[in-house]
Amino acid sequence: MHKHATLASVERLSFGPYRPRLIDAEVNEYLQAFGGILIEGPKWCGKTWTGHHHAASAFFVDPDTKDRAGLTPRIVLAGDRPRLVDEWQDAPLLWDVARRLIDSSPTKGQFIFTGSAVPPLEATSHSGTGRFARLRMRPMSLFESGHSTGSISLAHLLAGGHIDEPMPSELTYPEAVRHICRGGWPGTLDQPDSFALRLPQQYIAALAETDISRLDGVSRDPVKVRSVLYSLARNTATMASTPTIHSDVAGMVGTDESISLSSVRNYLRALERVFVVDDLPSWRFEIRSKTQMLASPKRHLADPSLAVAALNADGAKLEADTKTTGFLFESLCVRDLRSYAQANDGSVYHYHDKNGLEADAIVTTRSGAWGAIEVKLDYKRAAEAAHSLLRLKTLLASRIPPPAFLMILTATGGVAHTRDDGVHLVPLDCLGP
Repeated sequence: MHKHATLASVERLSFGPYRPRLIDAEVNEYLQAFGGILIEGPKWCGKTWTGHHHAASAFFVDPDTKDRAGLTPRIVLAGDRPRLVDEWQDAPLLWDVARRLIDSSPTKGQFIFTGSAVPPLEATSHSGTGRFARLRMRPMSLFESGHSTGSISLAHLLAGGHIDEPMPSELTYPEAVRHICRGGWPGTLDQPDSFALRLPQQYIAALAETDISRLDGVSRDPVKVRSVLYSLARNTATMASTPTIHSDVAGMVGTDESISLSSVRNYLRALERVFVVDDLPSWRFEIRSKTQMLASPKRHLADPSLAVAALNADGAKLEADTKTTGFLFESLCVRDLRSYAQANDGSVYHYHDKNGLEADAIVTTRSGAWGAIEVKLDYKRAAEAAHSLLRLKTLLASRIPPPAFLMILTATGGVAHTRDDGVHLVPLDCLGP
C-alpha cells in the first residue's frame, strides 16, 4: 500500500506557520523552467500565502499601492527574486513590464504573480506565453486541511495499484455535511464553525455587491448576481443548461424585472473570470460517433460552501435534505479530485452518453491512464454504482486500454476496501494524492 506522508507545517515570516499545499511541487518545478509563474484561483483559497512562501520579496497590489504600481512599475518589480506580485490584475501594467524583464534576462524564476480574476484582454499587450506558466489553485482538499489520511493514494491507483488491506475511515454523514458547509478556506482552518460558516456568506455578499463589477468596470445588479449564484447552487453537479439558469433567474428576479439570456451568459462568464464558477467538462472520448457523447459540463462552484451560502442553507437544513446534500457532496469530491489529479499531472472530467450511462468523475493523465468514479453519499448504494462503472468499462473495452481503477467515493462506509467485483469503495477521508 502506497501512503503519503502527512504534510507538516513550517515557519514563514509574518504569515505564521505555512501549511503546505499540493501545488507547492508544481510551483518549485515551474520556477525552474519559466521566467515567472501565475497562480490563479478564487479569493481566499491561499494563493497569497503560497506565493509568499516561495518568494524572496513581495509587492501587494491594493487600493493604496495601485497608483504607485502604475507610475513606477520597474521600481515596484525590483527586489529579491522570486518577487511576488499579489493580485496583479488590479495593476495589469505590471504584467507587460515583467514580461519585458523576463525577456531581457535568461534567469528563471524571477516572478510569482497571483490573481483572483482574469482582467480584460485589452488590459495587457501580451499573453505571457513562454514567459509565464499558469497554475490553477483551488480551496484546500481534505488531505491538505488534515481531514483525510491520504491512505488511499490516487497516484497509486492510477499506476494500477490495489488496496492491499482495508483502511479505516472516521467520516460520517454529519461530518461530511460539516466539511461541505465549512469549505476548504485556509483562513478558517483553526476557527470554530460559528466563524468558518460566515466566510462563504461574506464571499457571496462581496461578490454580488462589489467584486464582480470591479472585474471590468461593468455595473452588474447585485440581486441578479445572487439569483444566478442561487440557480448555479441549486443545480450543483447537474448538466443544467444556460437556458435553464436563465429560466431560474427570470423567475427569481420578479415580474417587474427582466433579464435576457445574453445577460445571463455575461454573468456566467464574469463568474468564471473570478474563478467562482468551476464547471466540470465532459470527457470528450469518441465512441462510434461524436453525437453519442453529451458534451455539456456539470455545474460546480469553486467550493461547495459557496453553494451552501448561495442557497442560504446550513448544516441542519442539509442533514434533513439528503438529495441536495448528495449533489453538494459530489461537488466536494470533485474539488478534492481536481487537486489530487493536478498533483499527478492529470485532469478530471465527467462522462455521460445519450444512453444514460454516466460516471461522476473521470480522472485522466497525460500518459493515457484513466479511472472512473461514482459518488454516493450512502455506501448502501454501492452495488448500483459498481454496476454502472463496470458497464462503462465493458463499453470502452474495445476502444481504449482498460481503466487503471474503478472507484466509489462515499461519505460513509467505515472502511476503504476493494469489493469482490474489483471496484474500490473509498470514504473521502481516506483519499489523497
